[in-house]
Amino acid sequence: MDWDKLRIFHAVADAGSLTHAGDALHLSQSAVSRQVRALEESLNTTLFHRHARGLILTEQGELLFDATRAMSKRLDAAAARIRDSEEEVFGELRVTTTLGFGSMWLAPRLHKLYEKFPDLNIDLMLEERVLDLPMREADCAIRMKEPSQADLIRKRLMSVRMRLYATEGYLKTHGVLMHPEDLTNHRIICQNTGAAQVSAGSALVQHLLTYDVQSRLNVNNYFGVLQAVQHDLGIGVLPDYIVEESPELVRVLPELESAEVPVYLAYPEELRHSKRIQAFRDFVQEEIMEHRKHMREQGNI
Repeated sequence: MDWDKLRIFHAVADAGSLTHAGDALHLSQSAVSRQVRALEESLNTTLFHRHARGLILTEQGELLFDATRAMSKRLDAAAARIRDSEEEVFGELRVTTTLGFGSMWLAPRLHKLYEKFPDLNIDLMLEERVLDLPMREADCAIRMKEPSQADLIRKRLMSVRMRLYATEGYLKTHGVLMHPEDLTNHRIICQNTGAAQVSAGSALVQHLLTYDVQSRLNVNNYFGVLQAVQHDLGIGVLPDYIVEESPELVRVLPELESAEVPVYLAYPEELRHSKRIQAFRDFVQEEIMEHRKHMREQGNI
């Protein structure tokens, strides 16, 4: 099968348009069209339904597109390994982690990584969905549980617990809590127990609600919970790593906390020797050590 025709087919399928694919490939629309027709003839099948609004893949086209997409990811991985054979750290690094950890812990520290490696381009993907690292949806991940996928290198970084926090201003206005039963007179700010989150956080919220809490604010991510707590709306259920950057928060009812949540760094085996991965791994480990030091100094460990 002609690799050049497959490359052109992949661009058309990805763009959904001969014109847009031609622009991306620096080819005329007619040249792209000829190559697609030639590929269809060689396979004796129709790959696209053609209509006024553009091109739609046929069932056979979908099968071929799945194959070329996988090929493209493997080629990207090979190119990354070739680039990483050099001593310099440069190029794109796709990192995925949760919205809370990425926005409140990782992103504020990335300036230190850029100071060391100014030619590194980081694509930070913050979402609760677990991206497929072996299929190269991302280069590396920081996850709130041990990854279960095969062919991954994984390293435990630290542990997190969900705890209760409020501002001093809120407690002065609404009263200090002495016992868990006092929660009934306060507003709890948390993620909904049905939202995507670590099970330990959900279990803690479910336990808190047994104290007949009368008022609650649900937010679908911890960044929103933090904002609400900082504006004196109530008592928030938050991961303990946020207190380092939020000294205005006071821990409430320290006997109430979640089970330990392990935090792992993971990346594909094939990127073991990647200079970009090594640089990011070393950076995260250094920041974890500094984080632990600060937490100990503040009495939060």
